[in-house]
Parts: sequence; C-alpha cells; structure tokens
Amino acid sequence: MWKETRDREFGNLRPNSFVNRIATARLSSIQLSNYKEIVSSHRGSVDSLQVDLTEGRYLLAGAADATVAVYDVQRATSYEGGGLIAKHKSVFVINKQHENGHRYAISSAVWYPMDTGLFVTGSYDHHVNVWDTNTTQVVQNFKMPGKVYKIAMSSQARSHMLIATGTEDVQVRLCDIASGAFAHTLSGHRDGVMSLEWSTSSEWVLVTGGCDGAIRFWDIRRAGCFRIFDQSHSQLGRRPPLLSRIAINKKSLAAGQSSNAKVRAPQRRATNGNALKAYSTGRISSHLKTTKQRLHPGMISSHDRATGHYGIVTGIKGTDDGMYLLSAGSDSRLKLWDIESGCNTLVNFETKRLQSTKPIQMAVSDDSTLAFIPCMATVKVFDMWSGQTKWTFRGHYENVNCCWYNEQDHELYTGGNDRQILVWSPSKFVSDDMDDCRKGQKTADAVDQDNWSD
Repeated sequence: MWKETRDREFGNLRPNSFVNRIATARLSSIQLSNYKEIVSSHRGSVDSLQVDLTEGRYLLAGAADATVAVYDVQRATSYEGGGLIAKHKSVFVINKQHENGHRYAISSAVWYPMDTGLFVTGSYDHHVNVWDTNTTQVVQNFKMPGKVYKIAMSSQARSHMLIATGTEDVQVRLCDIASGAFAHTLSGHRDGVMSLEWSTSSEWVLVTGGCDGAIRFWDIRRAGCFRIFDQSHSQLGRRPPLLSRIAINKKSLAAGQSSNAKVRAPQRRATNGNALKAYSTGRISSHLKTTKQRLHPGMISSHDRATGHYGIVTGIKGTDDGMYLLSAGSDSRLKLWDIESGCNTLVNFETKRLQSTKPIQMAVSDDSTLAFIPCMATVKVFDMWSGQTKWTFRGHYENVNCCWYNEQDHELYTGGNDRQILVWSPSKFVSDDMDDCRKGQKTADAVDQDNWSD
C-alpha cells in the first residue's frame, strides 16, 4: 500500500489506477470481521439484504419471521473487548405487532434508490408495502395475486417510480408509487417468477427469471419480451475489447467490399437487345430485412420455449457495466451470459451446490471480477471469467440465503437460516485497531461535542 501511495504522490500512478489497486488489495484480504458485529434482531432466517445506494451506510434486512430492520453499518451503538469490537444494533425493527406489519415471511426488501426516506418490502402474505423510514408507517400498499418472491427498483430510473414484482403468478406486475396503482403487467412466463432485476444500463429494461427456467428481457415501453436466453446458444469466453472489435469489423468490411467488386451483379438483356439491366436485388433484401425486424422473439414458438436453466431460475445478477448477467438455477448451475449477443459464455464454474427451493441473492464486486454466491452453508467467491473458486467463506451454521457487497467500505454482508447477519471485511492493521480502541473509549464523551464540521 505504501508503494502505491508513494507512486501516486510523485505522479507515477494515475488516480483511477491507484483506487483500483487499493480496492483490489482490500478485496483480496477480505475475511470474517473480528472488529465489526451486527446484532441480529430477527428470529427467522434472513432472506434479503441491501445497503442504501445514496450513503452506503444503512443496511436493510428482511426475515422469515415477518420482521424488517435497519442497521447503521458505519456508526456503532456500543463497543466490547476494550473497544476493539464494534456492535451494530438495529436502528429500528418492524414486526408482526406493528399495525401495518406483514403477517408472513418477508422475502424481499429494497431501498428507494434516490433517498433513504422510503423502502419497500414484499411478503408471502401477498402484499407489497412502501414504508416511510422516518415514521415507520406504510404509505402505499399493493395487493398481489400470490406470494411475493422478489421486488426490485431501478437505480437508473429518472422517469418513473416503478416497483417490479415477481410472484407465484405467471405475470410480472409493475407497481407505480406515484399513482398507487399497477402500471401494467408483463406476460410470457409459464410459471411463477422467482428472480428479477432491472438493467444497470437502461431504466426501461427489466430482466426476469422464472420457475419455468426462462430468462426474459423486457422493455416496459412495449408489449412482450424482446429477448429470451437459450442455453444452447453459446460462445466461448468474453467478447474482445471494443478497439479489437472495431479493427475486426473494418477488416471484414474491407474483405466484403473487395469480394463484391469482383462478383458482377446478375444482368439480363433488355427488350431492345442492346442494353443490359441488372436485377433489382435491393428490394428483395430490404423486404427480407423488414420482415426479420418485425419478428418478435416472444411471438415465435421456437424462441418462446427456450430455457436458460433446467429448472427454476433462483437468482440473477448483472454486472455494473450492463454487459453480462450471472444466473443461478435449481439445477445447481451458474451461467454467465453475454447480454448483447444473448449467448452463454460457457464459463465452467467449479463444483458447487445451490439451494433449489427458494430464491438466492448473489453479489458481484464493483469491478465485476468476483462473484459472491451462497452455496448451502458457505459463500463461495468465484472468478467471473475463469469460474475458479478464489475463496470459500465459512461462518454460518445453516444455509446462506443472501449476499450484499458494499462498494464503499469493500465489505460483504451475508444472511442465513441461522438468523445471523455476518460481516466480511478487509483485514486491519494493529495500529488501526488501537485507534478504534481509543476512539471507542472516547465515544461516549464525544457524542455531544462539537466537531466543527458545521
């Protein structure tokens, strides 16, 4: 670390390279935290985790005992072990005793992307609730036709406030917070929808994974899905970089032009016997192109039956650049898809065993090089492009259901059936621990002191 700091100080290292090196070094040293502990308020399995996207400070957790809690992961509520272990208790908890609380398990809980003043919960009691964080009261309620498996809001949205909901019903419903009604429904799956996620590159594109094994892409501005992943449609490895692809396209274009110059267009003799007239092949090709564009993948039976997994699609997670999608299925297979081409990249992820009866929440590092996958009672960290297992995190006593990677602090949060929320963080130096120790001893006195920040 000191070498990178010196190189940055002398201008030998660019700012972005410096940040990437430090982040990579911190990520490579991640382990079960021995200085931060989240005191779980749940009496059931933790099924959903998310850190707010605005401050990166508040962790939202939903559990099977119908409780939802918020934890401050940056400011500890107390210290133990001489100030070396920071305890983070919940800021507030909403349970069944709340007048508007859920009656059955909370399967999914997400923050409103633009502000921590709202969060949304989906439950097996067929309801999706929108909560005011300050008053812990429900401000919107949507009744669903079945159990709610997954809800999602777009972090890219600037033109809508839609909540995508996947339930045991075959239709995906979009709930509009602004109007308090259903915007519209997306029909195409033949069974319930257990996983869904908004695209990280467009506010209008939604990706869904169904119990029918299909992975579908929807543009919510038009009817029907515009892409269905087929596991038999594959390509080997990643796409070449953009500059390489441009060079390849130029070469192929030049080769095509030279071949066209050598081949003369078909000609026929005119009626007067002298002039030659070429066939009008342009009309035919343009007509075929128009016909091909009109065909919709969701309307073609052969494409409509395509599947991404042999079984239920239990989880999907896109990379931050919006170019690749990672999917998990009840067939205990992980697949990495190229979104632009719709191909399975054939990355062979090493032996693993995945849950098959409930959704799992996966996570991807900010540079899209590592994937954090709940594998029964462990969390496996895979290299995204080789499929090799980098590390295996063991800490939970029962199955792990959800992961969330905090890009700001380079921390991983995991929740499982053992009702615990574990923190996996980069290792700290002894000097840092001593600083935290002294800070912990002075916390009580420093709460009311002016830090001159205002």
